[in-house]
Amino acid sequence: MIVLSCNKISKRYVVDEILRDISFTVEDKDKIGLIGVNGSGKTTLFKILAQEISKDDGEIYIKKNLKIGYLQQHTNISSEKQVFDECLQVFEPLIEMEKNLRNLEQKISIESSKSKSEKLNRLMNEYSQLLEEFNNLNGYGYKSEIRGVLKGLGFQDEDMEKKINVLSGGQKARLSLAKLLLEKPELLLLDEPTNHLDIDAISWLESYLNEYKGAAIIISHDRYFLNNVVSRVFHLENQELKSYNTNYSGFMKQRKKELELLKKQYENQQREIKRQEEIIRRFSNYGGSRYIKQAQSRQKLLDKMKAVEKPTNNKKVKISFKPKIRSGRQILNIENLEKSFGDFKLLEDINCNIYRGEKVGLIGPNGIGKTTLFKMILGKIPYDNGNIILGHHVNIGYFDQEQTGLNLDKTVIDEIWDQNPDFDHYTIRTILSRFLFIGDDIFKEIKDLSGGERGRLSLLKMMLSNANFLLMDEPTNHLDIDSKEILEDALLDYEGTLLIISHDRYFLNTVTDKILELTEDGINEYLGNYDYYLLKKNEVIIEDEEEQKTKTQIKLKRKKERKKSKLEKRKKANIKTLEKLIEEKERKIEELDTQLCDPKLYDEPEKIIELSKERDVIHSDLNSLYERWVNLSEN
Repeated sequence: MIVLSCNKISKRYVVDEILRDISFTVEDKDKIGLIGVNGSGKTTLFKILAQEISKDDGEIYIKKNLKIGYLQQHTNISSEKQVFDECLQVFEPLIEMEKNLRNLEQKISIESSKSKSEKLNRLMNEYSQLLEEFNNLNGYGYKSEIRGVLKGLGFQDEDMEKKINVLSGGQKARLSLAKLLLEKPELLLLDEPTNHLDIDAISWLESYLNEYKGAAIIISHDRYFLNNVVSRVFHLENQELKSYNTNYSGFMKQRKKELELLKKQYENQQREIKRQEEIIRRFSNYGGSRYIKQAQSRQKLLDKMKAVEKPTNNKKVKISFKPKIRSGRQILNIENLEKSFGDFKLLEDINCNIYRGEKVGLIGPNGIGKTTLFKMILGKIPYDNGNIILGHHVNIGYFDQEQTGLNLDKTVIDEIWDQNPDFDHYTIRTILSRFLFIGDDIFKEIKDLSGGERGRLSLLKMMLSNANFLLMDEPTNHLDIDSKEILEDALLDYEGTLLIISHDRYFLNTVTDKILELTEDGINEYLGNYDYYLLKKNEVIIEDEEEQKTKTQIKLKRKKERKKSKLEKRKKANIKTLEKLIEEKERKIEELDTQLCDPKLYDEPEKIIELSKERDVIHSDLNSLYERWVNLSEN
C-alpha cells in the first residue's frame, strides 16, 4: 500500500535549482536509503515531505491521517525535565487512560456496594472497553519500552534521572531519536540517525528498524548501516532522483555499470555528432540548393538530439604516500596501563602492541576510554600506572575533527607547498586533485572551506609530514560518501602505521587489518578487519548452528551450490558471447565511419544515405546488445 507519492517535485532558491522533477513512491514497510553528496538537496527534500518548507512545483500524495516523524540532523532540546520524564510525554494519552481506569475502578467499587443497578452495568462495560484498548496499546509495558529504547541507544540507568539541560549535544540527539521511535509514526524521516551512536547502539538501531512495522526514509553516510537496513536506494544527483531496488552495495554495483554504459553512449554520441558535423560541412561547401537543404535538415536533427551527459571521471590518480622517516618495527607497546578520575577507574589492565605498517581500528562503546587512551599516547594527559613505549624513530601525527593544524589565512596550495617546497607545480596539483581539490579550488583560502574540505586537506598535510604513526579520532564524521571513499583510498595507499577510533564499520572493514576492542576488562585483539571481528565474536553461535544441521540439510545445500555454479558458468559464457558481438558491431561502425569520411563520396549522396542507414541499423543493434549485457551482468 502506497503511503506517500511525489510527482515532479521541484524546488528553487532564487536562481539556484535544488530539486528538479523528483518523482517516487513509498510503500508501507519500505526501508529506503536517501544518498547523495553534501549539498545535493537531501535535507531540502525531507523538509518538503515534513511540510516544513513549500515545494515550487509538483504534487505530493500523502495517505489520509498519515503520521510522519522527522528526525533532523541537528537538534537542540532545552528542558528542565529528566530524560525518562521527557520520554513519558510520548505516552500522555496512555497515562490519561490509566487515570480514567483508576477512577472507574473507584466508581465501580462504590456502585457495587449498592444493589445491582443499570449504572453499574454501564460502568462495567465502559471499564471493559477501556481496559481492552489500554492493553492493546501496551498500557502496562510502556515504561519498560521507554527503558528498552533509551538503553538500546546508549543511555545507562543513572542517565534516566539526568536533567536534559546538562546533557551533551550527542546525548540530546540520541534522546530526540528515542522519542521519535517511541512515537511509532507510520513514516520515519531520519537525517543521519547514526551520528553520536557507538557501534552497539547502531547495531541495536539496525535491529529495531528491521522489525519496525512502518516505512522509513533514511539519510545516512554510514554505508554498513545502509546495507543492513535498506532494501531500496534513492540517489540524488544533479537535482534529479533515481531509484534502485537494492541495498547500498547493490546500488554501487549497478551505478558502476551504468557509468560504464553511459561512458560508451557518450563516446558513441560524440563520434556521431562529429560525423554529422563533417557531413554538414561538406554539403555546405559543396553548394547547390539541394545539398544546402540537406545540410540544414541534418543541422536541425543535430540540434534536436538529446545530449548524453558526460559521465563523471572516476579515474583515480594512484599516489603512494610513504612516510619521510622510516620507523623501527615496533611502533607502540602498552603494558598494564591504568587510568582513574577520582574514585572512578576508567582504564585497567590495558596491554597491546602495534607494529610498523599495521592499520589498526580501536573500537568500543562511548565512554569506555578510547579518546582518553589517545590523549595518553599523545602525552596530553598523564596515566596512573603501567607504561606507554613508543618505538625507534616513531613520529606521531594526530588527526582531529577541529583541524587545528591548518593556517586559516593560507590558500589550499600554499598550505601544502610551504610544507613541501621540493615539490614541483605538477606534483602539487596531482596530489591535491587526488583529494578532490581541482581547478580553482586550490586557490581557495582555508577559512572559506567546508568542514569536509578542511578534513581532506588536514589529512593530506599530515600524510606528507614527517609523521609515520597517524592517530585518527572519528575521521569520517560529517563526510559525505564520496569524501569517505577518497579518505579510504588514501589510507590504503599510505605506507605508515594507523591507529583509528571509528564507529564507521564500512570504513573499518575497508581500511583496517587489525581490530582492538576496548572493554571494561582490557583490550581484545582481532587480527583482521571488522567483518573478521564479528565472525570471531559470533564463532561459538555459528558453530552451534552448524552442528544442529542434519545431513539432509547439508546435502540440499551442496546441491543448490552445484546448481548455482552451473548457472554462473552459463551466465559468464553468455556475457562473453555478447561482448564478442558488441566488439564486432563497434568494428563495423568504425569501418562505415571511415567510408563516410572518404572525399570520393562527395559526388555520391545516394551512397552516403545508404551507408548512413546501414550505420543506424547497426547502432540500434549495438544499443540492444549493451542493454542485454547490463541486464545479464546485474542478475
